[in-house]
Amino acid sequence: MSLHSLVLVRGRQRMSLPFAVLVVLVALLAGSLYAAAEADPYKILGVTRSASQAEIKKVYKRLAKEWHPDKNKSPEAEDMFIKITKSYEILSSEEKRSTYDRYGQTDDTQPYGQYRHRHSHFDFDEAFFNFPFNKNSRDFADGKYALHFDQYVNNVVPGSFKRPYLVKITSDWCFSCIHIEPVWKEVVQEMETLGVGIGVVDVGYERRLANYLGAHRTPSILGVINGKVTFFHYAVAKELLKQFVEDLLPQRLVEKVTDKNQLEFLNSWQEINKPHVLLFDQVPAVPLLFKLTAFAYKDYLQFGYVDQGISDTADLLKQFNINTYAPTMLVFKENIDKPADIIQAKGMKKQIIDEFMSNNKFLLVPRLVNQKLFDELCPVKQFHRRRKYCVLLLTSDEESFSPGNQAFLSFASTNTREVLRFAYVYQRHQQPLCDVLTQSKETPWFSQVVILERRNAAGKTLYKPVTAWNGSEEDQQALVDELDRLHKDPSILNYDATLPQLNNEFASMFIIRWVYSSYDYLTEVVDDILHNNWREMMPLVSLIFSALFILFGTVVIQAFSDSSEDKQTKPKGKDGLKAENGSPGGASRPPKKSFVEVTELTDITYTSNLVRLRPGHMNVVLVLTHASKNILLSKFAKEVYSFTGSVTLHFSFLNMDKHSEWMHSLLEYAQDALRHDAHDDHQAANRRADYTGYVMALNGHKKYLCLFRPVYTGEDPDAKSSEDESGAGTGTGGGATASSRSRPGSRDDHPPPRKSYRSRSVSTLQIHHKLDRLGLWMERLMEGTLPRYYVPAWPGLDKITPGK
Repeated sequence: MSLHSLVLVRGRQRMSLPFAVLVVLVALLAGSLYAAAEADPYKILGVTRSASQAEIKKVYKRLAKEWHPDKNKSPEAEDMFIKITKSYEILSSEEKRSTYDRYGQTDDTQPYGQYRHRHSHFDFDEAFFNFPFNKNSRDFADGKYALHFDQYVNNVVPGSFKRPYLVKITSDWCFSCIHIEPVWKEVVQEMETLGVGIGVVDVGYERRLANYLGAHRTPSILGVINGKVTFFHYAVAKELLKQFVEDLLPQRLVEKVTDKNQLEFLNSWQEINKPHVLLFDQVPAVPLLFKLTAFAYKDYLQFGYVDQGISDTADLLKQFNINTYAPTMLVFKENIDKPADIIQAKGMKKQIIDEFMSNNKFLLVPRLVNQKLFDELCPVKQFHRRRKYCVLLLTSDEESFSPGNQAFLSFASTNTREVLRFAYVYQRHQQPLCDVLTQSKETPWFSQVVILERRNAAGKTLYKPVTAWNGSEEDQQALVDELDRLHKDPSILNYDATLPQLNNEFASMFIIRWVYSSYDYLTEVVDDILHNNWREMMPLVSLIFSALFILFGTVVIQAFSDSSEDKQTKPKGKDGLKAENGSPGGASRPPKKSFVEVTELTDITYTSNLVRLRPGHMNVVLVLTHASKNILLSKFAKEVYSFTGSVTLHFSFLNMDKHSEWMHSLLEYAQDALRHDAHDDHQAANRRADYTGYVMALNGHKKYLCLFRPVYTGEDPDAKSSEDESGAGTGTGGGATASSRSRPGSRDDHPPPRKSYRSRSVSTLQIHHKLDRLGLWMERLMEGTLPRYYVPAWPGLDKITPGK
């Protein structure tokens, strides 16, 4: 090889590195072009760029059915189905389609082939450009907070009762997720240091969990507290997310304390059985860190906040000698004049605050108010060196026991042994426990001190009653001696028993729990209506509208079923007639009783039977005199008996001998009723003079009447007298009197011999036959075809009152 050739070879070797880089770049460009061509939605669906929406939809349905993974078992079916779906999402949206036609891509168009088989070839996008849609290139922090379904159910939900969780819903094919990533990282770093739980759910791999949370789009951010999910519906900004976390917390976690309410706040330690924590700071709003701490320890401590920047807290600052240059935290237990513990620092860290709270979770001598507190104060023995003995005072909340209780507190405050825990119970609230531990059954009941050690979770306990306790020096010395003996010899606990579960003295009443649950549910429903996906709300909305429709329909039917009187009178055909009470064929109803109840219309019954008669009801009133009373009432009962099945009809009679003035006043209002059938003046004058046998159907609510005028048939008295008279007493209709009810066919007096009927006068027969056509008139009344005569007002009570 010549020197020239060698130089050329070396030159080629020197040129090989740039050439390799060029090859790589060309390959990268070719791969990107190939991927872009492969991701072309027009090619995937097999349509032209001028295809209409109907054509695209038709092709999509065919391809989706053909490549659906449930029907197509080929290995590439799932990837192809994703490509088809994504392509249709782009081309079915005019905006996305226009963007793709202009720029060749949209937020949703990416190389689909890399979604599943991203490791089957050298991924230049991932190697050189850190392509954001690939899961391998995601920020590693998301993997740290990744949530799975079991992890959410077993860890996040129980943990949300101690701290809120902030959860992000994301996916591989989410361009918007990239936009919120910087804000999300910044918020996560700050919230995690404050104690907020963080979670990330990838829809592509945790579809079950996303559906369980109700997240149907990405990106979504939600909060979880007390097991309840709340969605964030605003722009993703740091301050808005911090406010969202703060809004998740209950409202009254921290009470604002001033000089006016500080005694009330601190003095409640005995009632709520908790130490009180006061934070002094110069900012007006309660710091989020303090609120989160209050939520975490809400079962053990009561929290208050003192704003040092207002004048209403000057006495508090002076009383406890507070340094205004740094936040200060005080813990008060039984002594409200002196804090039991104090911490002060400019930058309080969560770890320091948690340690401070854990060391002050209980009062010096707490009251056992539930089983959970008993388990924490007096835990079950696990190892010999970790024994805990509980010195328990069984006492009462009555005033006479107060000195002994105070002496027990003073004795416990001098204790320095870690193995001893002091507590007390009220016999009235924990009667089963006191019955087991108290040997004496004497009355009256007295306080007693018991030393016990719990052996297992089932309740087995070793104990020893020490002494009856009244707080005297002898009692205190006896207790000191027993505790010294216990320290040397634990076997002095020579009694054993199985303790019952303690009653929860602070358990909310059922109605309160129900109200709180209902409020939370309604709040969630309102939030869903305003913001959430309507697919989740449709079943509830459908149920509500169905119930309202049924209720509205029932009310409308009930309102219109009373009577057809609300409508104007108009002609009706025989096949479409309705009765006055609103029911068709009211006259065909069988009678419910075997008698007709007819009451007398007097000044006593006037208001209830006419003036204030229920809407849709009518009172059928027979006009009679003393002489015609028995004859007309019998005939009236016979004619109207078949109509007594209607609940809207009432029957009365008016005695003209008593109330003629009222009848004249009524007909003066209804002159049309008199002129309707007056053929001449003489006939009209007679009608005014004698109203016997008239029947009026009075509608008290609508203020109108229908009038029946008596008609004499002109039949032969000798031929019909016996038949008609017997029919009045024994007909199928029935008879009635003014003050009693008679069965159909009965008479008020014994019938005279047949000859007496024939000897009656023609006028008596005419009175009897005046109501011969009343049955036909009643049928027309029920059909609503009778003329109505309206009156401006019913005559006053002075007209119905009989003259003396």
